[in-house]
Amino acid sequence: MTSGFADLRELAPQVLAAVVRRYGHFDAAEDAVQEALLAATQQWSVDRPDNPKAWLITVASRRLTDLLRSESARQQRESTWVLPEHYTPAPADDDSLVLLFLCCHPSLSPPSQIALTLRAVGGLTTAEIARAFLVPEATMTRRISRAKQTVRASGVPFGLPAEDRLPVVLRVLYLIFNEGYASTAGPSLHRVELAAEAIRLTRMVRRLRPDDPEVAGLLALMLLTDARRPARTGPNGELVPMAEQDRNLWRANDIAEGARLVTKALEQGPPGPYQLQAAIAAVHDEAPSYAETDWPQIVGLYELLLRISDNPVVALNHVVAVAMVDGPTKALALLDDRLADDHRLHSVRAHLLEMSGDRDGARTAYHEAARRAMSLPQQRYLNARADRLA
Repeated sequence: MTSGFADLRELAPQVLAAVVRRYGHFDAAEDAVQEALLAATQQWSVDRPDNPKAWLITVASRRLTDLLRSESARQQRESTWVLPEHYTPAPADDDSLVLLFLCCHPSLSPPSQIALTLRAVGGLTTAEIARAFLVPEATMTRRISRAKQTVRASGVPFGLPAEDRLPVVLRVLYLIFNEGYASTAGPSLHRVELAAEAIRLTRMVRRLRPDDPEVAGLLALMLLTDARRPARTGPNGELVPMAEQDRNLWRANDIAEGARLVTKALEQGPPGPYQLQAAIAAVHDEAPSYAETDWPQIVGLYELLLRISDNPVVALNHVVAVAMVDGPTKALALLDDRLADDHRLHSVRAHLLEMSGDRDGARTAYHEAARRAMSLPQQRYLNARADRLA
């Protein structure tokens, strides 16, 4: 889509939620909304409507009616939506938040909930979701198809969920943000619109759950991380590692808001994984320079995080922090092979070997990392590191 239709990404989930709420038939409604979006790209350049959302809902509704008639499925379902008494949606919340929780339907398994939400709300392609789950694209296509069919056949009223569905929603938003901040593939390091959408939706969830420390922790993590984005690429889109970034380009307002959020959240009791990750991000962001970072504190926070989340990516980040405190030899001994097929493991190994003075080993590892990376800026950066050691 061209920049003139940039708001279609934001309107799409609102329109889909409105159509599904009115008629049901999640899978057919999604097809109808996609056709309405396509019609908008063709017609709005000539005659843009005064109310784009209403236009899209009208066109999608007409197309859905045609689809249902052709399939002899003209049943219309009005879903019962139950909002907490204390919750008053802001105008921007209208349907996106409803759609977000709709996709976390109780009849779906957690992986299917995440996949469907990434597809319908986050706008990720099936290939991008498959990479997030480390499964083939064909497998993810079948999973999303089955999820839509299950939602359609369940007969369970759609609505905002009980607390037990909130962790799935937070995990979905976390994945959307990660794909936006560090794209897994393609020519760009960032997908700004996805990161912005994840932050927007997380703010909505926080309005719904204002006292939940993990919701606050996730929002803080996103703000503290995304604050560095202006310094993360050079003039030609090349990757700039944190150690070389101009911290004057970091967004001070986002850092301040994120730090306030995580500080207040940590005061509410034992921290969860999003709060701990946000605390780590805050230590990075508040350091005057990379060399002056409080690395012992970061090591301690990662060790707390590993106790509650034995995640291989967390373990890898812990290794990097250990190297800054105790040197590369100890850090190399902590590497494990759970991410053997991921470029990040080989990139960290290369960095540690370079720190230890093993230039040949580092060069080989950088090339191996570049071979496994799917993002072009990451490939260029890793190959450049290797070439510098030649």
